[in-house]
Amino acid sequence: MFRRHTSYRRIAAHLRCGGLIAYPTESCYGLGCDPDNRGAVQRLLKLKQRPQQKGLILIAANYRQVSRYLHPLTPAQQQQLKTAGAQAITYLMPVLHSAPRWLRGSHDTLAIRLTAHQQAAQLCRGVNSALVSTSANRSGQRPTKTYAQCQRLFGHDVWVLPGRVGKRKQPSTISMWADGKIIRN
Repeated sequence: MFRRHTSYRRIAAHLRCGGLIAYPTESCYGLGCDPDNRGAVQRLLKLKQRPQQKGLILIAANYRQVSRYLHPLTPAQQQQLKTAGAQAITYLMPVLHSAPRWLRGSHDTLAIRLTAHQQAAQLCRGVNSALVSTSANRSGQRPTKTYAQCQRLFGHDVWVLPGRVGKRKQPSTISMWADGKIIRN
């Protein structure tokens, strides 16, 4: 995705300062920010016209990047989470009380996906962090699929990263961690 480490340093600095980014994921462009930056999350929600109580998805390259939000997982559970990411399954997982309310909304869970999308995973590794990942669109509209669509929709409000969206036609499946019940297919 990016050829130089300086690019990731610049993106990481942008995120730390509360910046928003758009980046390719499995089925569409994702709109994201630093999950620990409340102001950035609030700007993202306002830009999307999405209510906070719905909660958000976090993507990560590995379990370590999301472990501080979740109750500890066994190695077998960590592997299950990784395998699910390869199938574009997002799990609603029980969170620690310290997990920010601005991420989980009105829920006791947080939506987590260890993304297998090569560019999205490399982005998480490059900035050394999980990222908020919601579809790059206004609430109720179709998600953007290209760099150009994101640029037109968000203009200078979002740093749009180049890349290719994966081949999935639908957004990730959302499933309950505890019992596997499918919430969105």
